[in-house]
Amino acid sequence: MKNHDLPPSGQKLRKRREPFTDTNLLLTITICIFVLMYLAAMVIWGGGFRNPQQFVTMFNSNAWLIIIACGLTIVMIAGGIDISVGGVVALVTMACVLYLNSPGGNVFGSIGLALAIGLAFGFVQGFLVAYLEIQPFIVTLAGMFFARGMITILSVEPVKAKLEVFLVIKEFRMDIPYVGYYGKAGNFIPARVDPGALIALAVVLLVFVMLRWTRLGRDLYAVGGNRQSALMLGINVRRTRFLSHLICGLLAGIAGYVFLMDTGAGSAANAVFGEMKAIASSIIGGTLLTGGVGNVIGTLFGVLTLLTIDNVVRVVPELNKPWWQEITTGAMLCLFIVLQSVVLSRRGKWLKSGMRNEK
Repeated sequence: MKNHDLPPSGQKLRKRREPFTDTNLLLTITICIFVLMYLAAMVIWGGGFRNPQQFVTMFNSNAWLIIIACGLTIVMIAGGIDISVGGVVALVTMACVLYLNSPGGNVFGSIGLALAIGLAFGFVQGFLVAYLEIQPFIVTLAGMFFARGMITILSVEPVKAKLEVFLVIKEFRMDIPYVGYYGKAGNFIPARVDPGALIALAVVLLVFVMLRWTRLGRDLYAVGGNRQSALMLGINVRRTRFLSHLICGLLAGIAGYVFLMDTGAGSAANAVFGEMKAIASSIIGGTLLTGGVGNVIGTLFGVLTLLTIDNVVRVVPELNKPWWQEITTGAMLCLFIVLQSVVLSRRGKWLKSGMRNEK
C-alpha cells in the first residue's frame, strides 16, 4: 500500500514511522545506555567522573581508537570486517618514529608516510576482498600478521621520537572555554584537549556526512543489506566493497599518527587488541555484523561506553585487575548483541502487525 492510497491521518503516521529506522533505533538505545551509565557513575563514585577533564581525557587518550572504530563501522556496514587495523596503527607508529629520527626526517613527510601505509593496506586488502572475492576475515588476518611482523623487522625495541618540532606538536594542548574545574585554591582550571581528539571528532563528522548524504554512503548500506538487491539496483558492489576497505585503511593510517602524537614512541606493543576494541565499540554503537545497519555517532558512544566501563572497573578496588576489564567488556558486548537481536526482532514483528492492520 502506497502513501497516496492511505487517508491523510495514515499518511502522516507513515511519514512519522519511516525515518525511525533500525539504525536510528539502535543509536538511540546506545546513547541512552551511555548517558544512564555515566550519570550512575557520577552519583555512585563521584570523584573523577564529575571532573570534566576526565571526560575530555577519554577523547585525548583514545582518539586513535575512535578513528579506527569509524573505519570498522564503514566496513561492517558494507558487510565486511577488518582485523588488521590494530597492526597497521602499530606499524605506522614505528615507521614514522624511525623516519622522524632519521637525517632529513620532517613532520610533513611522516604524515605522508602514515597515510601511504594505511592506503597501501586498504588498497591490497580491498582488492583481494572485492575483486578476488576472498573472505575479508582471512585477508585482514593475514594483513594483521604482516603488519605486526614488519614492526619487529624495523625494530625489536621501542623507539622514541626525538625531532624537536614533532615533540612541540605532541605537547601542544588547547583550553576549552568555560569547561573545567576549580582547584583547591579556588582557581578555575580549564579542561585541555589534545589535537588528536580534535582530529578524531573531525573524522567522526566527515564519516557521518559521508554515510548520511553521499551516494557512496547509500551504496554501503545497500551492499551490506542485500548484495543481490544492490546489484539489481545498478550499484557497483565490487567498487563499493573496495572503497570501504580503502577508507578503513586510510583511517588506520591517520589513527596510527594520532597514536604517535599521544605516546611519542613506536613499539610492537602499540594498539594491541585495538581491532577487537574497535569492533566491540561498533557493535555496542549499533552496527550489525550482518551489514546494512550502523551509525558512526553510535560508534563514538560505543567507544565512550567501553571506556566508562574501564574507568568504573579501575575505581572499584575489588575489580581493579586487568582480567576484570576484559570480562566486563565481553559481558557488555554479549549484552548488546542480545539486546540488538531482541529489539530488532520485536520491531520486525511490530512492523508486520502494523502493515497487516493498515491493510
